[in-house]
Amino acid sequence: MEKAFFILLVLVGVGAFFGIVLAIANKKFAMEVNPLIPEVEDVLPKGQCGACGFAGCAKYAEAVVLDPDVPPNLCVPGRAEVAAKVAELTGKKAEETEPRYAHLKCRGTKTAKAAAYNYQGVPDCGAAKLLQGGPNACKFGCIGFGNCVRACPFGALSMGEDGLPVVDKDICTGCGKCADTCPQKIIELVSFEAPVTVSCSSHDKGGDARKYCKNACIGCGMCMRNCSHGAIKIDKFLAVVDKEICKECSDPTCLTKCPTGAIGSLTGKTKEEKSA
Repeated sequence: MEKAFFILLVLVGVGAFFGIVLAIANKKFAMEVNPLIPEVEDVLPKGQCGACGFAGCAKYAEAVVLDPDVPPNLCVPGRAEVAAKVAELTGKKAEETEPRYAHLKCRGTKTAKAAAYNYQGVPDCGAAKLLQGGPNACKFGCIGFGNCVRACPFGALSMGEDGLPVVDKDICTGCGKCADTCPQKIIELVSFEAPVTVSCSSHDKGGDARKYCKNACIGCGMCMRNCSHGAIKIDKFLAVVDKEICKECSDPTCLTKCPTGAIGSLTGKTKEEKSA
């Protein structure tokens, strides 16, 4: 009994000794935190999306306060409102940035696409892609297991009944987390001012593309020949739109010429703007 008590006493003494040493070290080597850092972090949306280029909101708050070269408008989800608040707190100038949202470059719905085989593995786009490029005949399109939906920190994506992810423009912040997660790299961030886009990513030849997906771009060039501004070109059997040139067009005639509907209109307007 005495031996057990002695051992317990020694352990308590050792613990107390190291506790005191750690307390002294913590006090001696403690770094003073700039009080502005938590203030800036409080105005950030806490999405931890990394769109600013830093590992989370706390790291961006620290960088924008301590580094004079880090601008206050890097928080993509926060947009102009948050940029203005960060600029006010840090005494920096917030340059205007163009709001963007995620757009899926695929129209390969359940009824439009052809299957290459029956996949029964893990419901994950990356895992499915490892097996012969995915279960779809078109190896460029959406695999459809919703990796992008799960990656969105703001709940702006959901899986539609047609098997494709749906983007809610009213919620989407344009952080790009979904685009980074997609193994097919078919999610792009587009401006709210972009009039048209090609909702297809296939580089298969026309006949094969149409066989694999009824909604695919077949690279026929009809849209290119009917674009009065020269904003469209065909690259490896796929139409590509220069959105900066396309912005100048008020009457996109290319929309009526596409035989498969692969090129479509992007109004870029939220529900609030449509009802205004």
